[in-house]
Amino acid sequence: MRRERLALAVLLIATGALYLWRLGDSGWANAYYSAAAQAGATSWKAWFFGSSDASNAITVDKTPASLWVMGLSARLFGVNAWSILVPQALMGVGSVWLLYATVRRWFSPAAALISGAVLALTPVAVLMFRFNNPDALLVLLMIAGAYCVTRAVEKASPFWLALAGVAVGFGFLTKMLQAFLVLPAFALVYLLAAPISTGRKILHLAGAFGAMVVAGGWWIVAVELTPDRPYIGGSQTNSVLELTLGYNGFGRLTGDEVGSVGGGRGWGSAGWSRLLGAEMGSQIAWLLPAAVVLLVAGLWLTKGRARTALALWGGWLVVTAGVFSFMNGIIHSYYTVALAPAIAAVVGIAATELWERRSEPVAAAVLSGSVALSALQCYVLINEFSTPVAVLVLMTGLIAAVGLVLSMRWAIPVALIAALLGPTTYSFATVTTPHTGALPVAGPSSGRMGGAGGGLLDATTPDAEVVTLLQDKADSYKWAAATIGSNNAAGLQLASGQPVMALGGFNGTDPAPTLEQFQELVRSGQIHYYVAAGRMMQGETGSDAAHDIAAWVAENYTATTVAGATLYELDAS
Repeated sequence: MRRERLALAVLLIATGALYLWRLGDSGWANAYYSAAAQAGATSWKAWFFGSSDASNAITVDKTPASLWVMGLSARLFGVNAWSILVPQALMGVGSVWLLYATVRRWFSPAAALISGAVLALTPVAVLMFRFNNPDALLVLLMIAGAYCVTRAVEKASPFWLALAGVAVGFGFLTKMLQAFLVLPAFALVYLLAAPISTGRKILHLAGAFGAMVVAGGWWIVAVELTPDRPYIGGSQTNSVLELTLGYNGFGRLTGDEVGSVGGGRGWGSAGWSRLLGAEMGSQIAWLLPAAVVLLVAGLWLTKGRARTALALWGGWLVVTAGVFSFMNGIIHSYYTVALAPAIAAVVGIAATELWERRSEPVAAAVLSGSVALSALQCYVLINEFSTPVAVLVLMTGLIAAVGLVLSMRWAIPVALIAALLGPTTYSFATVTTPHTGALPVAGPSSGRMGGAGGGLLDATTPDAEVVTLLQDKADSYKWAAATIGSNNAAGLQLASGQPVMALGGFNGTDPAPTLEQFQELVRSGQIHYYVAAGRMMQGETGSDAAHDIAAWVAENYTATTVAGATLYELDAS
């Protein structure tokens, strides 16, 4: 027990060090969410609704749970890169610990430690636990849901099952419908494994569903019933329900996202090969093929709790991987962090269970083959980055595969080295590279995949002269400036500390505000400057209101160039 606690402490301390090291190098990371955290640190109304600015013009295009964490941290410790990013790193450490605790309830310390280590060293996990997108909190909550389901299955506990529903409900408040991808696995495992009658299982599941609806739905009701609130970013009708079911919902599956400007179709063609391709493979696929092999073999060869656990994590893996592989709408490589806990748990559980059955030829062969497969996959992924590491991984993996067939104990540490050396190397490259913008990619490159260029996906840093103008007489205006697109606004807002209205929301395609509404705000003296966007996006769908505003300003006000930026002072008269 003492050695186990020491090993767990080493794992968590090392994970924390990895996630915190040089964390400030990424600055604001995703300035879109950093600006919203800044707004939440200033205004409780902005904090509750997830507004982009403290004057509450428009919200971000997600539910705000992750912003609640960042906003509170910024309120307590000041608005800076560390106060925004440290909570993400701590959620990463918490995720590793909770995954360990979940696996450890039914399995050996080795299974739990391997699971935690695989999660901690998955490159896309390293990226997202050092970044301020909503995914860090989403992963933590989904693992919490799996832990609660595990506890619920043990004694058919409606209490623990309801807590699983609460975890998924708050996952919805973090990243909407993506949190629901774990529900089929959760429900199926409880139906199959809980030691009570089918009727009572259904009642328990109904109660858990109700808990989920309450946990995720109370905020939706509050938003829909509040008349004096910011516009719901990402929607065309100022409706959070539309955002949930449309742009962030079924639109992601069908590709019909009203208001989208694309953002670059750099995620590969739909199909099972997408997760193994160049865009996503280096993020998540290091142990994915081996996990699939181990999952199938584990479900076939094991019984009891081992089979139940593999059904839980394997169901999570298969459903999520299937959706990510075949969805036709917007998907970015960092979404695959949602697969990391499932891959890690399957590898840890199945590998240790098969090792215990190594005297059986089939178990030994599967274990050996999965190690060889993972070594080959890691060789392919790491070769372009470091050929010496790739060769070492491949040779070590093949040696370990031979040793496992012969049931040699020395093969265990060698297999772990072969499986983890590739992703570890890539993870360290991720840590030593600053990552910014809306579409971060794990690895040695800070550039994003695809994309539409600066302004839409990246916030620019304004010159000091522009900042001074925005801060001058700022107390006399509700918004120091307005500009098209949330990232354009975020750069101005973070630099000046003053509210900046994001015309049209993230993509510049939301009808917020309309031209008439903007004109009234100008007439009433609420906006000081209009700052011309460096790059204005315009989609095939959605509203052109932001571009109509830009044209009206250009026709009626005099442009001034300051340090390369074009500003219009909006004289109310």
